[in-house]
Amino acid sequence: MTEDSFREFVEIRYADLLRTAYLLTGSRHAAEDLVQSALIRVMRRWRHVDNPVAYVRRIMVNERVSLWHRFGSREFLAGVTGAWRLHAGQSRGPDVADDVVLRDEVLTALLGLPPRMRAVLVLRYWEDLPEAQIAEALRCSVGTVKSQASRGLARLRAVLPASPAGSPSSPAREPSSDTPAPSSDIPAPSSDNPPPSDASPVTTRGRGVHDGR
Repeated sequence: MTEDSFREFVEIRYADLLRTAYLLTGSRHAAEDLVQSALIRVMRRWRHVDNPVAYVRRIMVNERVSLWHRFGSREFLAGVTGAWRLHAGQSRGPDVADDVVLRDEVLTALLGLPPRMRAVLVLRYWEDLPEAQIAEALRCSVGTVKSQASRGLARLRAVLPASPAGSPSSPAREPSSDTPAPSSDIPAPSSDNPPPSDASPVTTRGRGVHDGR
């Protein structure tokens, strides 16, 4: 693939990749850094990459899982908790407070999961990716994704109260509603895929990509 095709890929896919990174990190700045780092790496192998979206996503997930192993996921949990609180606060109905409490409990329960299991749940139930794409991103089998998701949900259900309908709770699928619209430099994403507001896409210089530093 050519340098022009890489530029086109960044313009089209940046917002979607940034959203995934935001869900994985819970931080706007960390999400930008994660995407920039992944794009720099994929740029170096661009001519040999058959599926760039999956390749970038796999890099981001692997880097984040590595950080989870080293430092834990408190930053991620804090970021998503804030997003959910804003979403709940904008909701209308008598159960808003209960909704906030339940979602905070889900995030607290996530903290106790192994990094790979947590990554599967984030990609499956926040990012809503199909099992095959998660398996590709994590470099494991679809069966492993299914088992990790099943075990992860079982562990969450074991520590969470039943939902109002009487069924155990599971992570919400809706995107973070406090994620603002992108700047004018970023191609407009779909309405259900908003990235952080202060993000700017990776720019190209000569034949490469720089990270703005």
